[in-house]
This record gives sequence, C-alpha cells and structure tokens, in this order.
Amino acid sequence: MNKELKRYPVIKNDPLQAWDSADELILQEISKEDLADKKILIINDAFGALSCGLTDVTSYTDSFVSAKAIALNSRGKITCLSDLNSLNGHYSFVLIKIPKNMSFFEDILCHLTQHLRPGTKIICGAMVKHLSPTSFDLLQKYIGDTTTSLAQKKARLVFASFQKEKVISPYPLKLKIESFPHEFINHSNLFSREKLDIGSRFFLEHIPHGPFKEILDLGCANGIIGIKARELNPSAKIIFSDESYMAIQSAQVNYKKYFSDEAQYCWTNCYEEGVPDSLDLVLCNPPFHQQSTIGDFIAWQMFMDSFSALRPGGLIRVIGNSHLGYQHKLKKIFGNSKVIATNQKFMIIDSRK
Repeated sequence: MNKELKRYPVIKNDPLQAWDSADELILQEISKEDLADKKILIINDAFGALSCGLTDVTSYTDSFVSAKAIALNSRGKITCLSDLNSLNGHYSFVLIKIPKNMSFFEDILCHLTQHLRPGTKIICGAMVKHLSPTSFDLLQKYIGDTTTSLAQKKARLVFASFQKEKVISPYPLKLKIESFPHEFINHSNLFSREKLDIGSRFFLEHIPHGPFKEILDLGCANGIIGIKARELNPSAKIIFSDESYMAIQSAQVNYKKYFSDEAQYCWTNCYEEGVPDSLDLVLCNPPFHQQSTIGDFIAWQMFMDSFSALRPGGLIRVIGNSHLGYQHKLKKIFGNSKVIATNQKFMIIDSRK
C-alpha cells in the first residue's frame, strides 16, 4: 500500500489513514490476476487506494471528497465518473467497495448489468462490521452466486461472476410530501430517500423570510429546504451545495419542478470554494459522518465555510440533534448563537456574522 496516500480534505498530521484493510485485501487478491488488456472499473474507492494501485482504470464515485482525493493521489491522472449513467461499454473486471447504503448498492448493481458480459468477475470488499447481509442478497439477485474470503484484519472479500440478465434500476424514487404539490425525485444515495426525515420536517417549520438576496442550502440532499426558502423569499437566488453528486442531481430536478428561474448547484466539500462575503442566509442540517468516519468535523467545516461566505450581518440557521451542542460550536466561530426552537430531539440555532 502506498503510504503517501492522503485523505481529503488534507489535514496536517492527520491521524486517519487513507485506506482500510478491505482495500489491502482487494489489492492482494488482484495481484494474482492477469489484468492485461482488461477494461477495469472501480466503484466507491474512498481516497484512491484502489484507483492509484492500478493503471488504465475507470473509477466511479458519488462523493466529491473521494473524487478529489483520487485526483490528488493520482496527481491528476485519474478523473472519476460521478454519474452512473456515464458508465460506458463493457467492463471485463470490476472492483467494488460495498457502501453502507443498500439502496445505493442496488442502484449500482442494476446499472452494472448493462455493462457486463457473462462471466465477468466482480470482487467486492468491505469491513466486516459494515457488511450487511442484504449485500449478498443483492449480488445474488443481480449478478450471480457469491463466495467469500476468510476475514482478515476485520475485512472480507465477496466474489461473484455475472450470470444474470440486464435490468433497469428502480431508482430514483418518487416521493410525495404533504403541503408540496409536486413529487420529489430522490436518487438512491440520498439520506432518508424513502420519506421526509423528522429533522427536515421540523426545520421546514422554521425557514426565515426577509430581505435575503443570496440563500445557501448547505448539504442540500433533495433540495426541499432550499425550495421552501425560495417559496418564502421569492426574490432570492438559491444555491444548493452537497458532497453527493446524486443530491445535486435530485435538487436540480426538484427545483425545476417549482420555479422557472435558475438556481446554482455546487458539488463540493461543504462550501469550501464559496465566494467570501456573498451570502445573506445559510440553512444547514450537518451530517455527522463522512463515509464510515463519524465525528463533528464536517459540521465544523460547514460552519467555518459559512462564516467566510456570509456577508457581515448575514445569518446561519442550523438544525441538529440537541445533544450535539451546535450552539456552542457556532458561538466559538461567530461569537454569538441563539436557540430559536426545540422539540424532544432537535434544536434550531441562529448565529450572525
């Protein structure tokens, strides 16, 4: 394994490494293969351990952070596909890091059936603690019989060869939400894609209206928060930002169902390239994990990026589980915070620049 691989965003003296034992197992396994003249597809490579360990590969990821890390670690030699519909031709060897989201995995496998020939070998890897039994069922349903390796360093490989027929993916889903006249399109890798989550439902009751010209829906998912903000602030320009390409796709389709003007869509890490002093309002429901890494580091960056991008006097409104203590984090960055609404689980906090 290349010890020089870096995670993204790059942090000085980062204690976390840019690969896991599943990456190591996959690379050990494919060292036994004759890959000459094979068209190789890599799916869900977290930070480039697989993509940079091979040559002449196609790499797909829904994650901006992963795409950026792969480009960084390959020194620009590998550019990732970010849309499953961009898969092209037939692949003769496929490597997959199994995601925790089984809807996303199903979507991936359905798209793959369009690009495999009978007998094409697929090697999947995952940490055992994240390996859902459903992943075996989905491989059996869409690809073929599976076998597994022995577990090593808490990781395991799953093997399959394509034996099934081409199928059309059941995703994206259509979701009807009360008080919204149009159905929402939710792609497979969205959080709470099958129903409106309770945090967003509470947040929708507390979207502000005022003299806002530029509003950012930060971590937009399907765009419902930004759409509600545009409804309440009809003269405002809405910006949607998310780390998931499927979220950006969903928000774009959904916004166009409601409004004829053009919104802005940013596939990026938090809002790291936002124009300083350009926003009047940020609406944010921070995630608490990046892939399998759990922590508050994403919330911190979202708040820092928002502080930079807000104009003096601009407002950030954040929702989070009450125990996460976002009001204290916001006060450290903005110098002020005010809890404006609570229920049994969530807290909504305002801070001004």
